[in-house]
This record gives sequence, C-alpha cells and structure tokens, in this order.
Amino acid sequence: MKIYPLWIGVLLLCLGLNACGDKKVELEEEAIETILPEEENAVTVMTLERTDFNHELISNGKLSARRMVDLRFESAEPIARVFVRNGERVSKGQKIAELATFRLANKTAQAKDALEKAKLELKDVLIGQGYMLDDSTKVPPATMTLARIQSGYDQALAQYELAAFEERNATLTAPFDGIVANLFEKEGNIASTTDKFCSVIDPRSLEASFTVLESELPLIREGDKVEVTPFASTGLKTDGHVSEINPLVDEKGMVRVKAAVKDKGKLFEGMNVRVSVRRSLKGQWVVPKTAVVLRSGKQVVFTLVDGKAYWNYVQTGLENADSYTITEGLKEGDVVITSGNINLAHESPVRIIKNR
Repeated sequence: MKIYPLWIGVLLLCLGLNACGDKKVELEEEAIETILPEEENAVTVMTLERTDFNHELISNGKLSARRMVDLRFESAEPIARVFVRNGERVSKGQKIAELATFRLANKTAQAKDALEKAKLELKDVLIGQGYMLDDSTKVPPATMTLARIQSGYDQALAQYELAAFEERNATLTAPFDGIVANLFEKEGNIASTTDKFCSVIDPRSLEASFTVLESELPLIREGDKVEVTPFASTGLKTDGHVSEINPLVDEKGMVRVKAAVKDKGKLFEGMNVRVSVRRSLKGQWVVPKTAVVLRSGKQVVFTLVDGKAYWNYVQTGLENADSYTITEGLKEGDVVITSGNINLAHESPVRIIKNR
C-alpha cells in the first residue's frame, strides 16, 4: 500500500522534466531568431565606369634655391658701411656693403703711374728698333712682343688692372632681385677674401628636392603638379610642378626629383617639406576605399545583383587618399556597394539608401 505514492511522484517528475525541455527548445529557437534576424542591410552603391584617377605620390624633401649667390670681397680692408640686414629684400644693383677705399685708391693710382712709365719705356724701345708706338700696326708681332717684355709694359698693365678691379669690387651689390641671408659681419671688421660676406637668394627660384622609388618612376613626369607643405607649418601649402628628374638610380633604388615651388613669402631655403605629386590618369576603374574590405586576408568588393550582395575577389592598383584603381575582378557596369559592407556575407539581402 505504500508503493503507490512513490510511483505517482516519479510519474509527476517525468512529466515536469518533459515540459521544461520543451520550454528550453522554444527559448533557444527564439534566441537564434533574435541573433540572426532576416533584415536587409542598408548600403550605398555606385556604377563602375572608366573615369580619371588623380594619383598621389607622397615624399619628404628639402627646399633649396636655384639662384643663390655667395658674395665675397676681393680685398682684406676694413668694412666701412653695411647697408642691409638679414631677411631684407634687395633689387639688382643695390648696394649691400662697401670697404674703406683709401688704400685701394692709392694702390690704383700707383699702378697707373707705373703703367705710364712703362708705356714711355716701350716707346723708347720701339724707337730704337725704328718704329713708332703710335703706328703699332707696322711693328712686326715678334718685335712688339719683345719690346713689351723688355719695357715691363705687360707687367705694369696687369698690376694696374688688378688694382682697378679690387677698387671697383670694394662695393658689393646685389646680382639680382632677392633676399639677403647669412650676413654676420659688422662695420669696422677686416673683410675676409676667403669667407663669404653674405648670400643673396632669389625666393622665386625655390625648388623642393625629394626622392621617389625606382618602381614609381612610370607614375611621375616633368610638369606634374605638386603640393608642398612645410613640416614647421602644416597650414601653409603651396603649389608647384615637377621641373627635373635625375636619370640615375642610386644604390638604394631611389631617384632624385626636383619640383619648382611658388613662394608665398613664407618659405625659406633649407626648409624640410612634405611633397605630394599629383597626376591625372585617364580611363581607370576607380572605387572608394570604403568599397574594398578584407575577407580571409584577400581584397573583396561586393556588387549588387537582384537585391543581394555578391562578393568578388579583386586586385587593386594605384591608390590616393580616398580611392583605389581596380585592375582585376570587376567589369564595366557593375553596381559596386560602397558602404554598409563591413558585415555583409555572400548573397546577403541589401537595401539601397543612397546612390553614389
């Protein structure tokens, strides 16, 4: 009589477990439906067609001036006047500095006097040979050469020309319109004939010197537009163009390139700059970088076909700040998904929200 309650308890327990199992299955199915909903992904698209691609090549370089002259004095005399200072703009022929000229003028006068005496001595030598200096065309060349040496005329003439040259160059002038730089001498100091007194730079002749890889040579040519940005002032940008490509590849596989730069008055000789070379290539398949995603380490672009996303393995070529060129994997007229593709799978349903 005591066995019946035991069997009844076991039976009720089994029924309860079955009911719990059914509820658990229902909960799991409901959770799966919540995690993997059948929703359409919102995307933007564009139609692939051939267009111009603005290729951009970035390199670091340094500014230098094509027209830059170091000025020196020809005589070691005291510096009498300095007319300019560093950073000052000068015009061609404008005075920069001058030496004290007393000794130089005296030296020129003495040399001129010695030349006149040598000229008289030359006349005497020619008269002794039966010729007159005033009619030198009748004097045989050999006789004239001997007479000039014997009278000391050639030596006196050379000394006079040197003295006159030093006196004329006692004043430094600007060889062209430019800016004065590296001027550190002061009035009263003795001028050096070996060290430069100052430099004159033509700011209109600034150029950026930079290097490119040997493999990048086909992508650059003379006349290509460049944008130059100094590291010291990233907000200061100026335009230019490639002016020279050195036809030599160095041991590191680099080629030296120069670009003429338009100065806006704030660039300086020797500045470190960032150079961006831009060139427009026609007839390229171009997609935004957002259209290219990685799947298993490979580049993939999704295309739209009948409301679904289909992935395509692609090969990219050139790139700039925001775009790639496509060389393999797509064809003309494909509708490319440009955004909303991060979590897409093959044949995922999509919904277009905006055409590119």
